[in-house]
Amino acid sequence: MSDESTTVGLTPLQKSAITWAVVSLAFAILAVTKNNSAMVLGAGFFAKFFAVIVGTALGTTGAMIGEGIRRFALPDGFFTSGGMGSIIKTKLFWMIGPQAIGAFVGVALGASLVLG
Repeated sequence: MSDESTTVGLTPLQKSAITWAVVSLAFAILAVTKNNSAMVLGAGFFAKFFAVIVGTALGTTGAMIGEGIRRFALPDGFFTSGGMGSIIKTKLFWMIGPQAIGAFVGVALGASLVLG
């Protein structure tokens, strides 16, 4: 029998932070492995590893800032003139757009600070 008082649940903000941390980790790994700039190619393994760690942390921070901006600026309604496709793009942007932009900027900033 499980005791409900000892079960610890996560808040929606904590779930969002975990999700965006995983996304930031993926962005950071891609930024370090698929980048052919001299800055990345000249770095050693531990520099790249540290860049992934810092990029993930700053990417998660950027995504959470994007989440705050999204919650603040989310419109109650919107009008489009492009039909159903425009509605889907607008809804998709307001669902993940600000967080993804924040995660991308945070990862890029973190990786460039370490490898620059």
